[in-house]
Order: sequence, then C-alpha cells, then structure tokens
Amino acid sequence: MIHQINAEHLTIERIDEIIRKGYKIELSEDARKRIVRCRKYLDEKIERECEPIYGVTTGFGSLCKVSIGADQLSELQVNLIMSHACGVGERVPNDIVKIMILLKIQNMSYGYSGCKLDTVERMIDFFNNDVYPIVYMQGSLGASGDLVPLAHLCLPMLGMGEVEFQGQRMTGAELLKKMNWSPIKLASKEGLALLNGTQNMASFAVWALINAKRLSTWADKIATMSLEAFDGRIDPFTHTVHMLRPHKGQIETADYIRQLLEGSELIKQPKVNVQDPYSFRCIPQVHGAVKDTINYVYSVIDREINSVTDNPIVCENEDAVISAGNFHGEPIAMPLDFLSIALSELANISERRIYRLVSGTRGLPSFLVANPGVNSGFMITQYTAAAVVSQSKTLGMPASVDSIPSSQDQEDHVSMGANAATKLYKVVYNTEKVLAIELFNAAQALDFRRPLKSSPAIEAIYEAYRKIVPFLKEDQVMYTHIAHSIEFLR
Repeated sequence: MIHQINAEHLTIERIDEIIRKGYKIELSEDARKRIVRCRKYLDEKIERECEPIYGVTTGFGSLCKVSIGADQLSELQVNLIMSHACGVGERVPNDIVKIMILLKIQNMSYGYSGCKLDTVERMIDFFNNDVYPIVYMQGSLGASGDLVPLAHLCLPMLGMGEVEFQGQRMTGAELLKKMNWSPIKLASKEGLALLNGTQNMASFAVWALINAKRLSTWADKIATMSLEAFDGRIDPFTHTVHMLRPHKGQIETADYIRQLLEGSELIKQPKVNVQDPYSFRCIPQVHGAVKDTINYVYSVIDREINSVTDNPIVCENEDAVISAGNFHGEPIAMPLDFLSIALSELANISERRIYRLVSGTRGLPSFLVANPGVNSGFMITQYTAAAVVSQSKTLGMPASVDSIPSSQDQEDHVSMGANAATKLYKVVYNTEKVLAIELFNAAQALDFRRPLKSSPAIEAIYEAYRKIVPFLKEDQVMYTHIAHSIEFLR
C-alpha cells in the first residue's frame, strides 16, 4: 500500500492508518515539481542577491549578523545539524519517530523550504525502510521549532548520529554502508529547513490524540460497567437533562452510556439510593468535557500538520526569503497542556469510582473479596491508581506558562511546547493504567451481582476480559493481572 505525499489535507486518522498498516510513501508529481522549483528559485536568488539572507548566507540565532562566504554555505548547514544535536533523556519511541519523519516530509513537500529533492527522497527512504533515527525527548524549547530532536532525526542522512534498523542500533555511517546509500550533501539553507519546524511536538500530539480518543471511548465503557456493579442509577443520563446544558461532549457521553445500558437487568432493578456520588452521577459532564477538549486539540493539530512551520520561508511569489516565526510552538503548546489536564481528569474520576467499588458499600464486600480480613483483595489496586493519578496531576502543570530566553536573548520567548508534549506522553500512559485498574475492579464487582446481568454490550466486554483476567476468590499477586488489563485496553 502506498500513500502519496501531495497538497491534499492530511488527517490524523490517515496518519494512524499509514503507521498501523505499514504504508510506503512517495511524492506526487506536483510535490516533486514544487520542491524542485523552490530550490531552483533559491539558488538563483543567492547568486543575484547582494543583501544577506538569514540562515542562508548568515549564521543562526544571535549569529545572524555574521556573513558566510559562498564556499562555506554547505559546511554551515552541516555544522548546524551537528552542533544542534544536544538531546538527552529517554529515546523518543519509534512509532512517534516515524510520524515525525512523515510530518517533516509533508512540510517540505509544499515547496516553501528550499530543500533539494534528493534530501526529501532520502527521508522517504528512511520511512519506507523502517529506519528509526535515535531521537531524545529532552532538549527542545519548542520555539525555533524542535531544533534538537530534529537534528538527531536528520544526522543519519549525513552518515552521523545513530539509528535503530531491523532491531539493531547502529551508527548513521553503518546504516549508509549497509544500505549502499551515499551521505546527503547539504546545500544552502537545507540544514535550517530540516531543523526548524514543529514536527517533534506535532508527532507527540498526533500520537496522543489517537490514544486519547481510544481511551475516552474505553472510559465510557468501563464507567458503565462500574455503574452497573455499584448499583447506580440511569436517571443522570436522561437525554432531556443534557439538552438543558447542551455541551456537545456531555450530550454524546450520556447518549452513549444509555446505549451501552440497553437490555441491562441490573439498571432496571429498584434502587435504594436516591442519588449516586459525583464520580458516577457526573460522568457525562466530566467525560464530556474531556471529549470537547480532545476535539478542540484535534482541530489545532489538524491545522498544524498541514502547515509550513520552518524558517526562513522561501516565497517565490513574493520574490523573498522571509524570516518570520512559524516555527514557534505556542499555538500547539497550550492545547497540549490542555489535553494533559483533560486526560488527567479522566483518570482522576476513574480512581474515585475504583475507591467506591472497594469501599464495602451497596452490597459489595469490602475490597471485593468474599472473605475480607485474611484477604486484602483489591485494596491496594486503589493505592496504585491514586499514586498514578497524583503523578498526572503534577504533570498537569502547564509547560507553556514558562519561558527561558536562549541564543544570547535573540530567542527571548519560547513555548516549551516540547516539554508539554513529553509530559502529555506520560499522562496518556498514566490514564491508560488507571482505566485498566478500574476495569479490573469493575469486572470483579460485577461478579458479585450475579445472577443478574448487565446489558449485552457490557457483558460482551466482560466475557472478553475474563478470557485473560479471572475472577479472584482470594488474594493473588496482582501486578500481572493489572499488566494484562492494560494490554486488554490496547
């Protein structure tokens, strides 16, 4: 299967499909023409221009006043990539690296970056052959784009840096030799085009949004199972209630949960309690707000991945190479922080439902075991969920409220969007863990309601889950069951 890089709108769903199904990519004829035409224009402009062009015939950042001779333009670009490869910390996962390559190719295909065709095609070679440059999570300020991670992404094309290929870690030089590829020889402006841009932040965002939508759906299903196990009421999900406060996500959540409950014996049972705690009663309001946040962030990232975000921008129609600020991460830094907060809340309310299930109320045994005392049962699963939720709350502190000037104060306001992105990455996994623990508890609690059954939709989830995680009659080692629960959600 082949995906053609062109000027058509690239959706997050399409990216997910390309990565999951292992598509190869190629440039459309129009994209090839745009790249070639832009490069030709830039070469001609350099030849005839007397005035310095930032990053093309000058140094970078606060060195923008230093002119570079024609015989050093290629060396300038290579030095840029080498000197900017200052990443530290954990590796960026391969699936996110692959999205990063795809988005960088998409950005350069519009014909405003000034890259040579062979440079773009080598990135396509990396993508199509599952070559994963070793990129590190820390180092980007999210301002002049993602300079540090993108430097690591591009080093191997020059025969430097490191990659993972066919399960082995090797140097860029070893990769080129193995593949019989020559190192790319950079022309003027190319290093800057490769390093400027928001593709690191945007790739984390795409990955997070794909997973956030998945977890949002799971949260509704698991919360419905918990509601049934807790002997909760259906009244708070009445459609009329939510039409009186018509937030889209709230209405959608209430409608979906009523749909999930269709055919349930448990929900029809007479209820002793006239009200449920907020963690059950307010599922539409909280889960719905998360959905609305996901949709907002989706709209921003959808726009971002279809934009030109490097600098300077080569504008042939204006007969100008314009140094501006499309690389600045602020437009996506704040939404990424917002998504971290939303997903933290999804885990937060989930943990509260876990607490209710193990609390020994509404006819459920303490800690969800038939013989509590000698058995601690599910007591400590709530501890674990609480610990994970607490960490996510600290990660919910917005990175985008910070700025530390760099480059001798030339870059005097930065977005810290890359930190927002890597924090979000952790919050996604934390939310998945907490939801898995809620499912572990909800299925156990549901068994204490037998012989009554929930709806066909919830029972189908229960039956599938029970194939990998059993009902626990007495204490067992729990971490393996939690791990299996996490895998079940995937």
